[in-house]
Formats: sequence, C-alpha cells, structure tokens
Amino acid sequence: MRLKWIASVGVMATVFAAGVAVGQQRAASRREPQFENSEVMVWKSIVMPKQPLALHRHEHGRALISLNGGTLNVVDGTGKVMDVYKLEAGKAIWLEADKAGTQHADVNPGTQPVEVIVVQLKNDKP
Repeated sequence: MRLKWIASVGVMATVFAAGVAVGQQRAASRREPQFENSEVMVWKSIVMPKQPLALHRHEHGRALISLNGGTLNVVDGTGKVMDVYKLEAGKAIWLEADKAGTQHADVNPGTQPVEVIVVQLKNDKP
C-alpha cells in the first residue's frame, strides 16, 4: 500500500513539473504565426514584461494592431531606446520598413503582457 502511495506521489510530481515547464514556455515573449500568402505575412507578438523579443529587422512596411494596449520600447543592440510606442487597445499604427543595416528589439516596460497583431507587406518595394 505504501509503495502505491509513493508511486502516485511521484507520478503527480512529474505531471506538475511538466505543467510548470509548459507554463514557463508560454510565459516567454514570442511571435505566433497567424496567416501568410503572396502579399502579406501576419503574426501575433506577445511581449512579456521585461522580456524583449530577440533582435530583428523588418524589410517591409507593416501595420501593428494593438489587442490590449500598453507601451513598447524599441531598442537597439546596446539597449538604447530608439522609439516608444504608446499603444491603445483596438487601434492600429503604420510602421515603415527598418533602415538598412539596423536591428531592434521590442521591450515591454510595463507589468502586463502587450499583445499585437502585425500585418507585414511582402511587395511594397518598387
């Protein structure tokens, strides 16, 4: 009987640990692909507080639609703030393609996740 109890506790601990690991993976800033065709690429970005998205660049113009509002700081590779977006839930902003040779990261200085949908053009260059 005691052996069954110990085994049950071990199984429950393993399941709990796996659940915590999955929860921690979900808590990271990330991009979630939504849709793509020959004209646009669409993704949802979730930027967790103090967890910047990795350095990247945008070769094309894009619309950013805020799902829940918040602030995003756009920083360069040294952490210097290059721009600040004050986002309103349900509102969209337009962002031009990044300057050649630059990269940036998006940082959420707030306490709640910032969620946006990005619709990036693929054919905006003449």
